Amino acid sequence: MHFVLVDDHPLFREALRSMIRLGLPHARIEEADSIEAAKGVLGDRPQVDLIMLDLSMIGVTGFDGLMSLRIAYPRIPILVVSGLDEPRIMREALRLGAAGFVPKSSGKTVYMRAIQKIVSGGVFVPESVDLTAGIEAAPSARESIATLTPAQMRVLSMIKRGKLNKQIAFELGIGDSMVKAHVSEIMRKLGVRNRTQVALCASMLDFDRIEM
Repeated sequence: MHFVLVDDHPLFREALRSMIRLGLPHARIEEADSIEAAKGVLGDRPQVDLIMLDLSMIGVTGFDGLMSLRIAYPRIPILVVSGLDEPRIMREALRLGAAGFVPKSSGKTVYMRAIQKIVSGGVFVPESVDLTAGIEAAPSARESIATLTPAQMRVLSMIKRGKLNKQIAFELGIGDSMVKAHVSEIMRKLGVRNRTQVALCASMLDFDRIEM
């Protein structure tokens, strides 16, 4: 099996490497300390079985690293390994295409179960995690989202799916400046400061049930 560990903390990468070696002594393990470095590794090795990714790295905002790797390498599963273990963050990581989520504080048994399940084609979340926690906050978000125009709703839907501004502009047939204007207005109406918070608000709704 072939793994790529993406984390900007060398001590954690070393600990994760050692943990994997104990369970899978013949695994091939490579490391990257940034998203760009990860792309360099992955570009030369298309047969990677699993990417293990930290969400919080220097130069990375919110889910941008996850979305960037998902767009560039859609066939390689990504296991998010993060200290940001709030249920709403886990929910959004999974909605953006992660194949699993393991809090960094987890023990070896949890990591190995996650790896085994994901490489077998499954999705992993620790049994101790309640992904429904915090959903009660949805009504206020729903009220704010109801104030968006149809065009803003379409942009919000695409942000939720991990689309970047240029992709949104291309798919909607509008200019980049118009997309930026829509995003700014969406953030104002939702009372948030960045795209990650927009995506988290959007994750509280089922877009399949929203008429645009």
